[in-house]
Amino acid sequence: MTVSIIITCYNYGRFLERAIRSVLDQDIDKSQYEIIVVNDNSSDETSAVMKEYSSRIKQIHNKTQSGISASRNSGIRKARGRYILNLDADDYLDNHILSVQCLFLNNNPEYGAVSCDYFTVDKFENHIDRIDGWENPIACGIMFRKDFLVRIGLYNEDIKIWEEKDLRKRFEKDFKIYNLKIPLYRYRKHGENHTSK
Repeated sequence: MTVSIIITCYNYGRFLERAIRSVLDQDIDKSQYEIIVVNDNSSDETSAVMKEYSSRIKQIHNKTQSGISASRNSGIRKARGRYILNLDADDYLDNHILSVQCLFLNNNPEYGAVSCDYFTVDKFENHIDRIDGWENPIACGIMFRKDFLVRIGLYNEDIKIWEEKDLRKRFEKDFKIYNLKIPLYRYRKHGENHTSK
């Protein structure tokens, strides 16, 4: 197993299928990756979507709402891949992201993670802006070496928002991150993004 894609979902069931399909559409063999979906005690159709894809995903269902940090940590702990890639349930991936980022990490052992540029997209999946992933980093679209995440203690579960800034600060004390100038992630802008509230 090369990479584990962890999708965290809290009441984003209406977007979840698109996120899962974007992983299933990757241009590498499906034996090389796994999809872990963490349902953070959603009250919408999230469970139904997960059931529909039950043969192709690993499922974690939180009994209470635990927050994104705890949900990501649950996924990482269950992951079998050497690399970890987080995907928010309301976003989706370019179908080359796994092959490109895996190729980079396989050939550049001096780096602990690799990020990428990304497009913001509207509800029709039209591109709005291309964003520099180094100047404006986000939590997802970054492929980490799993053992390095474990070494720094994973996500701080006391932090409920902008948890990625804390993780990245701790990660970069010991490990280097490289940003690919290729937009391989799609960040959906829909007015209900958790970070915009």
